[in-house]
Amino acid sequence: MKSIQRIFAIFWRQMLLLKGNAFRPLNLFYFSALELFLWGVLTLYLDRVSGSGLHFVPLVLGAVIMSSFMSRVVFGVSASFLEDVWTRNFINLFSSPLSLHEYILGFVAVAVVESLVSVGFIALLAWALLSYSIFSFGFLLIPFAAVLFAFGLAVGIVATAVVLRFGPSAEMVVWSIPPLLAPFSAVFYPLSALPPFLQKISFFIPATHVFEGMRAVVRAGSFDARGFVIGFGLALLYCAAAYLLFCRSYRSVLRRGLFARFATE
Repeated sequence: MKSIQRIFAIFWRQMLLLKGNAFRPLNLFYFSALELFLWGVLTLYLDRVSGSGLHFVPLVLGAVIMSSFMSRVVFGVSASFLEDVWTRNFINLFSSPLSLHEYILGFVAVAVVESLVSVGFIALLAWALLSYSIFSFGFLLIPFAAVLFAFGLAVGIVATAVVLRFGPSAEMVVWSIPPLLAPFSAVFYPLSALPPFLQKISFFIPATHVFEGMRAVVRAGSFDARGFVIGFGLALLYCAAAYLLFCRSYRSVLRRGLFARFATE
C-alpha cells in the first residue's frame, strides 16, 4: 500500500505542475497539432494532384497520430524526470524511502495519461478538420499502440538514464532521440525506400513494424501478425534493458558521489 502511495505521489506531482501553470498543458497539444496540420494539408494536396490512385490521407495521417503518441510517451517519462532536475528536487526524492522502480512507475503513469490526452486531442482534430478517423483501424489500434507505448517507455527511460549518468548538461538527449528515430522507423514511407544497410537497422526498431503494419492494413486490408510479434518482443526486451541501464546509472552516480551536481548545475 505504501508503495502504491509513493507511485501515486510521483504521478500526482506532475499533474499538479500541469494544473499550476497554464503554459505547461500546451506541450501536450501544440506540437502534435502543428504536425498534424502540416501533414494533413500536404496529404490533402497530394490526393488532389496525384494520379497514382493512392489515398495519402489514411496512409500518412494515421502514422502522424501514432508517431505523436509514441513521442508523448517518451516525453512523459523523460520530461517528468527533467522537472526534478530543473527544480533541484532529485536529491530530496531519493533522500526519502522512494525506490527506483516506484520512481519509474510514477513516470509510467504520467506517460499513460499524457499520451492518451494528447492522442485523443489530435485524433479529434483530425476528424473535425480533415474528416479522418484513426479508429478506422478498429481493434488493431490496440496492438499498434501497445508496441509504440512499450518502445516509447524504453526510449524515455534510456534518455533519463543518460541524463542521470552524465548530468543536467546532457538533457539535449531527451529532445533529440524521437526525431532521430523517425527516419529509421519508416513513419512516412515504406521500409523498402531505405537503403539496404539502413533496412537492417530499422528492422530492430519496434516502431518500424507498427508503421509497416499500418500501411499493410490500409493498402491490403491484412494484419501482419509476425511483424507485431517481432515488434512487441523487441519493445519488451528494450524496456527491460532500459530499466537495467537506469539502475546501473543510478548506482554509478551514487557510488561516485555525483548527486551533488543535480543541485548545482
